[in-house]
Order: sequence, then structure tokens, then C-alpha cells
Amino acid sequence: METNINSRDNQIEKLNEINKIDNLNSSSEKVPEVISENLRYTYPPDSEGNIKLAIDGVNITINKGEFVVVLGHNGSGKSTFAKHINALLIPTEGKISVSGYDTSKEENIWNVRSKAGMVFQNPDNQIVATIVEEDVAFGPENLGVEPKEIRRRVDESLKRVNMYDYKKHGPHLLSGGQKQRVAIAGILAMMPECIVLDEPTAMLDPSGRKEVINTIMDLNKNNGITIVYITHFMEEAVAADKIYVMDSGKVIVEGKPREVFQNVEIMKNLGLDVPQMTELAYELNKSGVNIKSDILTIDEMVRELCQLK
Repeated sequence: METNINSRDNQIEKLNEINKIDNLNSSSEKVPEVISENLRYTYPPDSEGNIKLAIDGVNITINKGEFVVVLGHNGSGKSTFAKHINALLIPTEGKISVSGYDTSKEENIWNVRSKAGMVFQNPDNQIVATIVEEDVAFGPENLGVEPKEIRRRVDESLKRVNMYDYKKHGPHLLSGGQKQRVAIAGILAMMPECIVLDEPTAMLDPSGRKEVINTIMDLNKNNGITIVYITHFMEEAVAADKIYVMDSGKVIVEGKPREVFQNVEIMKNLGLDVPQMTELAYELNKSGVNIKSDILTIDEMVRELCQLK
């Protein structure tokens, strides 16, 4: 068992060294949006006096306009990290800054939360009004935005998530995917530079998940909004610019989707799956079929298999 752990750690170390070199080569053109420096967070003692270290020395840089996915099993620290970006939690040690604002300073909280909006797992916990357009208007109203500008923002935000035709509807009449898109519109109306989504599709059916993912990708690619996406659905992570894999409060693996997922054994040792086509490529290679190991999609698999003689 010890040999397997050492082997896994050596593989992870080599992979991360390669990715650090790649990051250095491309970092000159990028502007940081979120910087986490040696971030540590300890939950308050429980009733028995036990202290849990949830985040342990995390260093992550997320650049403007990137689509970054954070993966990890339950209890890995990924959601705790997400809550630090929006200053819902404050570091026990270390530092995290958003658009240059240190989240631990009370005078920066307003600026941090206007720069980084957050969408939670259950949209019902985030929707506060009985009419869709009133819910989307709630955030800008609390920011003191002029009524005419609020009207413009509400309409524009609903259009961007394809929910404009439902603006007079009651949220309770909507599907799970539609509710989540309304929650995203409510964040967009506050004009953030970054949106943090903490497992927003976990409670949705496949159709609802697809609706939300398409919306998020559109906001990132066509509107330049930085996306920090927390999930345990591997297929959703394929489109990311970069992936961070967390375990026991630490970043264990980081890199582009192909770089991370082709290390099937490492991911499985961390209790995580990989995209179905990546796992199929892994099993075929084990069986003696010589194909690429970094296949992510069905189309890529079809092309690769068609080239076999």
C-alpha cells in the first residue's frame, strides 16, 4: 500500500511540475482575478472540541476571463474554498484577493462581493421574490442602483440566460434548470467580473444540467465573465481552461482537462472518476489497443478508432 501511495505522489509531483512550466510560459499575457496565497481555514471547534482543518495551504491563481473548475469528493475542501472567493468565509491564515481586494479586510467586503457573485447548489435558497423579474432586481436595488438602470439590467440579464419570456412568472412554476438560470440572472444584474458556482447542477436532471452548463459557457466565452465552477460531474469539467483537484484541503493536481484526466489511476486513487471516453481509452490501452490516452469526447474516440488498422 505504501508503495502505491509513493508512486501516486511521484506521478502527481511530475504532472504538477510540467503544468507549472506551462503556466510560466503563458502567464505574461494574463491578468489575475483571484489569487489565493497559502490559504488555510479551520472550522470552529465542535461540541467535543475537535478542530477541522478544511483548507490547508492552497495556492491558486485564476485569471480574468478563465473558466476554472475545482474538483474533489465530498469533504475535499472545494466548497469551502469557493466561499472564500465571495468572502462568505475569511481565511484563518494566508490570504485571498479578488480583483486586488484582500477579502479579510472588512472595508473591502462590499467591493469583493460586487466583483464576485455566487450561485449555490439549491436555487430555492437564493430566490427571494415571488416574481422572476423582481427577484433579479433584488440585488441591484440593494446596491442603490437607479430604477431605470435596474430595469435595463434585469431585462438584459434575463435575456442573457434565455429567461426573458418568463420575467412575469412565479419562480415556483419553473423547472430546476430554469430556477438556476434565474439565480444566475440575479447575479448578472449586479454586473460581477467573476461568478462562483458551487455545484449548481447537483440537484438537477440531465436536461436541467445541460441548460445551466450551456448558459455558463456562453457567459464565459461570449461575455468574458470569469467562471469558478465547483462540481463532481466530470463531463462538466471537460470545457474548462484549467482544473484544480482538491483532496483533504489541498490542491493535489492542477492542469488542463486533458493533462488531468489522462492520469486515470491518480484520479481513481483520489476517489474521483474521469470522463467516460477517457476511461474507455484507458481500458483499451490496458487491453493492448494503442490509442491516445487523453481522449475526452465521443467524437475524439470515433476519430481515433477509425484510424486503427
